[in-house]
Amino acid sequence: QVQLVESGGGLVQPGGSLRLSCVVSGRTFSSYTMGWFRQAPGKEREFVARITWNNYSTYYADGVKGRFTVTRDNAKNTAYLQMDALKPEDTAIYYCAAREIAASTFAYWGQGTQVTVSS
Repeated sequence: QVQLVESGGGLVQPGGSLRLSCVVSGRTFSSYTMGWFRQAPGKEREFVARITWNNYSTYYADGVKGRFTVTRDNAKNTAYLQMDALKPEDTAIYYCAAREIAASTFAYWGQGTQVTVSS
C-alpha cells in the first residue's frame, strides 16, 4: 500500500514563500515520478510541476515557472515544492502524486494541503 502525506501548507501574504513536503511510504520512492497538482475553489484540478524518477528532470506549468521549484530527496522518501513570489491566484489545495515507471497516469495521491495567499 502506497501512502503519500503532504505538509507545509498555510496562510501567506502575497510575495511570500512556502515549502510543501510529500512523504511517500510503502514502496520504493526512487522508482516514482513525483508530481504536484492543485485545485482552487470552483475549478478543476490542474498540473503544477513534476520531477522524474531517473534523472531528476523537472517540468512546470507556465503559471508557476520561475517561481516554483520541485525537488526530491530519495534518502528521505520525500518530494518538495518550493513556492516563492506567491500570488493570490496560487490559493488552492495542493496535492502530491506518484507515477510508476512506464505508467501513463499518477495512480497514488495524497490528501492535500491548503495554501492560502492573502493579505
